[in-house]
Amino acid sequence: MSHEKDIESRRRFLKAAAGTAVAAAVIGTLPRVSRAADLPHLADSDPTAKALGYVEDASKTADAKHKAGDDCANCQFYSGGATGYGPCQLFPGKAVNAKGWCVSHAPKKA
Repeated sequence: MSHEKDIESRRRFLKAAAGTAVAAAVIGTLPRVSRAADLPHLADSDPTAKALGYVEDASKTADAKHKAGDDCANCQFYSGGATGYGPCQLFPGKAVNAKGWCVSHAPKKA
């Protein structure tokens, strides 16, 4: 009877080990979520930034499409705070200045 308990104990151990290995593999393949603070700031020299006319300070743009009061903080593509830097859907993997602006600015809908 002792031999049967040893076999059952080994089976439980192997099942637990296999389950742990599978769980670790699944967790390892999940995409990592990065916080805005971890994102590098978008540089004016970035090709996408140049193409969309991005500027760090909206008050310094000379673009005719810019309207007074338009900045990243009130754009529908921006998901950061009202100050500092935050993520923008137009520049994935980069943080833009809340006071910045680009030609794709679209006011948030109320």
